[in-house]
Amino acid sequence: MLKRILFFVLLFSACPALFSFVKTNTQKAIRTIVIDAGHGGSDPGARGAYSYEKDICLDIALKLGAQVQKEIPDVKIIYTRTTDSYPELHARADLANQSKADLFISIHVNSAPPTRHKKFNGYKYVGKGKKKKKVATYTYYTTPNPAKGTETYIWGAHKNEDKEVAIRENAPMLTEANYKEKYGDIDPNSPEFIALSLLKTKQFFKRSATLAGLVEEQFTKVGRTSREVKQRQVGIWVLQATAMPSILVETGFISDKGDEKYLNSQEGQIEISNCITTALKGYVSIIEKQQNATHSTQAPPAKINSSKDSKAFLDFIEQKEKKTVSR
Repeated sequence: MLKRILFFVLLFSACPALFSFVKTNTQKAIRTIVIDAGHGGSDPGARGAYSYEKDICLDIALKLGAQVQKEIPDVKIIYTRTTDSYPELHARADLANQSKADLFISIHVNSAPPTRHKKFNGYKYVGKGKKKKKVATYTYYTTPNPAKGTETYIWGAHKNEDKEVAIRENAPMLTEANYKEKYGDIDPNSPEFIALSLLKTKQFFKRSATLAGLVEEQFTKVGRTSREVKQRQVGIWVLQATAMPSILVETGFISDKGDEKYLNSQEGQIEISNCITTALKGYVSIIEKQQNATHSTQAPPAKINSSKDSKAFLDFIEQKEKKTVSR
């Protein structure tokens, strides 16, 4: 009888962990994606021979959203704009954060300035008398920049602390009247809080890098020139202020004649959206496998009262980002 009682006690004490595992194991890795069409409205972005970046970005963003919904129908798509309008940069990041998005994908078009050249023409004499001297003369001219192809940007790894600061400063939690009831007494400058923040920021970086790499891989497979994944530490606010994995895809160079033609074609825009969608499906598969592997081997976490409030606050900032740290 004693053994039976002990068995049921252990069984019931294990039930919450079991139910928690089942719930987490079936949870979708990606539920909401924000797709951002760069520039817009009064901000045309880069200019080509006959087109503007803002128009190409919008066309590709809308095609990408439609393709993702077709391929991954249970994912919610949110656009920062669907017309020729200009949402401010902070508003785009705020929309992603407030929507509790799992991914932020910003679509852009690259441009490179003309390449400057100089041609030596010979020498000539200037001045008179003793001041007369021989000087070289040159002709200066430019040619179209040969840069073409794709680049995908992520927030720089060695600037994670800047991203964490930006997330803290923009957290709407601090403006809530009852924030202490929800999150307790939080000291954003405490060593504990900063340590936990950096852990989660590293998770953003790893996942952003994973998706960016998959995107560039797909571009290569269809014959595009890939300029690979690049890190950016300043200037891309939507990567800095989004509390989720985020990438910015430079889909081609509008300054290149061939790229501009491709970027404005229906075939090119569809191919770009297909490449990003295929990469996204691969990303989802990777994240789900990581979650399943972690939850199947992970012991129930111990309660640490000293970090309870910080974890709650970070969960709020992180939005939908899962508790699993990518390895």
